[in-house]
Amino acid sequence: MVEEIRSNLFRNEIPLPRNPLKYLNSYVLKADDRNLVIDTGLNRKECLEAMEAGLRELDLDLERTDFFITHLHADHFAMVSKLVRSPRKVYFNRPDSEFIQTPARLEALIPYGTMNGFPEKELRTALLNHPGYKYGTERIPDMTLLEDGDTLEVGDYHFRCVSTPGHTWGHTCLYEPRKKILISGDHILIDITPNIQCWSSQGNPLKNYLDSLGKVYGLEVDLVLPGHRRLFTNHRERIEELRRHHQNRLNEILVILNGGPKNAFQVAAEMTWDIEYDSWDQFPLQQKWFATGEAMAHLRYLEEKGLIHGKKEKGMIIYTLDHA
Repeated sequence: MVEEIRSNLFRNEIPLPRNPLKYLNSYVLKADDRNLVIDTGLNRKECLEAMEAGLRELDLDLERTDFFITHLHADHFAMVSKLVRSPRKVYFNRPDSEFIQTPARLEALIPYGTMNGFPEKELRTALLNHPGYKYGTERIPDMTLLEDGDTLEVGDYHFRCVSTPGHTWGHTCLYEPRKKILISGDHILIDITPNIQCWSSQGNPLKNYLDSLGKVYGLEVDLVLPGHRRLFTNHRERIEELRRHHQNRLNEILVILNGGPKNAFQVAAEMTWDIEYDSWDQFPLQQKWFATGEAMAHLRYLEEKGLIHGKKEKGMIIYTLDHA
């Protein structure tokens, strides 16, 4: 399904079968000299067919089309290698490009996950069934790396790159200051909360995300074009809702740890999730993966704030309230 948003700016809806996200919003900018497609979909038949149908409807010539990918997740990145034509460009960010080219990058998550209480066998199964593994890119194309503040011009649109790490290390939005349009990728979504995970002993993804929300808050925006679900207008109101959501998560974890020391997997099991199952044991493995990653991101944030303390005991990281 193709929808015209503004003059020469379109939304191409790419289905994500059996995925709670439902679909990806791929944005298309048309111009006389070159076109630009923003985000592409999973590397699967249904996504490719929808993308090609939308591009035919727009009479888009891929020989004159560049691509911009907001971040490394497969539902945004994986299909670009099937679409880009040499010598057209794929614009991407440096931090995500370094991660995506790391050998056995998913395998590297397992030791840290097991240290945080996720049973290794279950974790391996979750990774093997992860859409990023099952429907990932067949190859990594040559990429032109853009930095915060770099510009992309397509016809009458003059976008500025806004680095917004958090959802991934290098997530990048596009901002058109004259038209007050923000293409937000997965940084800000209207009726679902972007997943912020931490599967490494390095970095503080939640702090990065909250800082990135503050960075975008100051922009003058009339229309937000997100990676999923519907377009929206009041970005500052949504940012305030997201800030409250994460503060509530942090407060909930402090209450959980007040009941005694726990690892991240145990903390996730006691957190409140918007999912219709009676117990943690009934959660699908994929949901346990997302929930535990989110718990670890919030635990990292609280630890670096000095509110909790993580200590390795018998190969497991156990968290306690700092005063305990």
